[in-house]
Amino acid sequence: MFKGDILRDAIISAANNLYNNRKQVDDLNVFPVPDGDTGTNMSMTLANSARELEKLSGETAGKVASVNASALLRGARGNSGVITSLLFRGFAKGIGDGEMLTAENLANAFTLGVEAAYKAVMKPTEGTILTVARVAGEYANKALEEGKDTLGVFEAALEGAKTALAETPEILPVLKKAGVVDAGGKGFVVILEGMLSVLRDGKMITSVASANDAEEEEDDSSRNAAGEFEGEITFTYCTEFIVNRNNECEKEPNELRLFLETIGDCVVVVDDEEIIKVHVHTDHPGNAIENALTFGSLVHLKIENMRDQHEKAKHDAENAKKKPAKSADRQETFIPVEPTEPVGFVSVCAGDGVAELFRDLGVNTIVSGGQTMNPSTDNILKAIEATPAETVYVLPNNKNIIMAAEQAIPISTRKVIVLHTRTIPQGISAMLAFDPETDCDKNAIEMQKAAEKVATGQITFAARDSDYDGHKIKKGELLALNNGKVSFTDTDLNKTTLRLTKQLISKDSEFMTVIYGEDVSDAKAQEIEAELQEKFGDKVEITLIKGGQPIYYFIISVE
Repeated sequence: MFKGDILRDAIISAANNLYNNRKQVDDLNVFPVPDGDTGTNMSMTLANSARELEKLSGETAGKVASVNASALLRGARGNSGVITSLLFRGFAKGIGDGEMLTAENLANAFTLGVEAAYKAVMKPTEGTILTVARVAGEYANKALEEGKDTLGVFEAALEGAKTALAETPEILPVLKKAGVVDAGGKGFVVILEGMLSVLRDGKMITSVASANDAEEEEDDSSRNAAGEFEGEITFTYCTEFIVNRNNECEKEPNELRLFLETIGDCVVVVDDEEIIKVHVHTDHPGNAIENALTFGSLVHLKIENMRDQHEKAKHDAENAKKKPAKSADRQETFIPVEPTEPVGFVSVCAGDGVAELFRDLGVNTIVSGGQTMNPSTDNILKAIEATPAETVYVLPNNKNIIMAAEQAIPISTRKVIVLHTRTIPQGISAMLAFDPETDCDKNAIEMQKAAEKVATGQITFAARDSDYDGHKIKKGELLALNNGKVSFTDTDLNKTTLRLTKQLISKDSEFMTVIYGEDVSDAKAQEIEAELQEKFGDKVEITLIKGGQPIYYFIISVE
């Protein structure tokens, strides 16, 4: 059996081990397109938990597992990160209120973790992290039946995970052809290895961070409340805390929200079965705390004087403007607002031109992100809460962001509808299909239908050598994607654009939109537009837009 502090250290060790090996996991990706790689997404997800767990001491194993699950839920990035968070959410349910981590609740934790992950994935694919986790759970339960102790059960789970990982190429031909194992499954094994280092050897693995890592990562703790917004400060204190809910309390979280609205603004009260997360701007933080204590005990309390920090925030903002940031590095800070409209929209996208296009179509809140830049569930949740609407539609515009967006649904104070838009053109078409005279659910259906009718072409570059889907691809070659699938490779941007466009256009096509990225000059874009006009101008109406998006030289939509 293991105490809560040991489980805490084991999870932190796992986060550090994954951070140290994230590049190795990233390199297992077989899809040649630059992406928010598996190891990086899983590492960033666990890092969010590690920061929360470091604040705990002397808690039960059940409490540690609960805090871990909640932090992972909010920090989940990309599909791999979301699945990891789901595994640990079930893991927490398996441990329950247990004082210690025992052989029994550990085996149950693996079982419930796998059930949670499989249930959340619409079409579970074997030969992935799901398979690796499932087999780990089967080995854990067999070890329990054999009378193994807690350590023995965990060692068996790791053995099962390694066995399943080694077999993933036999299940997924694309892995076998590339000569690699599944990246998500490998990440899960790395997590378990990091935990075992503490459970068996009493040694916590430490992270090995380079100078570049330190420069690239943004520390949330360095932000202050005054820097969150511009304009007049109505209330002095930004007050944030988490309430560990008292099971005997019959009061509803909405009662706390209503009280906070009487003493301040920018109120956000988000709850699940175990916690209530609170944010409020007020002149009387003591009153907020006293009322919240009637719901349970408080943790992670933070009170900041926004007036005192306002001048420092303006100074920091001016300095930041002097240092240009690439679109991939930009971070937003969202301020929660009260719903004043029936409907609002959140869109994930990258590039100033693309963002402006979505705003012109009626999107209220933009989350910077996309390919290689998968925002976390918490990023999306904050954007939702910053949208002044009772019902908020979310357009992920990338297949690797959909699951993270969906995790925000149960913890938002709004009604959230996540449309399964996988590309920027799909998001644009969905917005164009919105009818303000139609109810929300019908709109969701029609918007999704409109998104699925769009033919999308994307031109990017190969991030790695690959033998993928019948194509021998060399790193650095141009990749032409037809509705997400690799169509062909080339080295000439003009020829690639024309050839891909020809594939997209059908006899029923009427409109074509060409969005060019940050790595394409205006002159080059206009040159290619002229060639497209000459070749296809008599068939479709062509519109050229300066999107400024990274990764993709051109995004082409045909309707």
